[in-house]
Amino acid sequence: MAKKDAPQDSAGAEAKPAGKLKLIILIAVALLLAVGLSVGGTWFLLSKDAAGTEVDAQAPAEAGVPDKLPAIYEELAPAFVVNFDYKGRPRYMQVSVALMARDSAALEALKVHMPVLRNRLVMLFSSQDFEALTTPVGMEMLRQQATSSVQELAQKETGKLAVEQVLFTNLVLQ
Repeated sequence: MAKKDAPQDSAGAEAKPAGKLKLIILIAVALLLAVGLSVGGTWFLLSKDAAGTEVDAQAPAEAGVPDKLPAIYEELAPAFVVNFDYKGRPRYMQVSVALMARDSAALEALKVHMPVLRNRLVMLFSSQDFEALTTPVGMEMLRQQATSSVQELAQKETGKLAVEQVLFTNLVLQ
């Protein structure tokens, strides 16, 4: 009787690993199938969107409507120099500014008001906190404030939004 029990126990022991192996293989196949379906679905959706954007991009070109006019840059010379009193020490900032526009007639109309524009920018630059300007975020905030100030002046004086962006071509803090 002991001899009959021994072979059955070894057969049962071999059946358990085979069942676990089948389960592991089944899980691996299911995972590979899920990844394959995910990649295939993503590829299908992206190729569908790319085909749609190609058609949309060709539509304005066929209609003869230009996308955007080329950019025109106007350097404001001389560079702006302002001073700060930071923690009891004199500090200075020098900023070279360029105006980016797309309409040359509107930019020419704004040149008549250049003294007012330069005054606004000097007042804006001198009212800044020196410590905030030492960070990239502070410099970008100043650039955006300068852009909105120039756009406001252009809208008020010329009736058009003549300047698209104010760009800092050089900014030195000392």
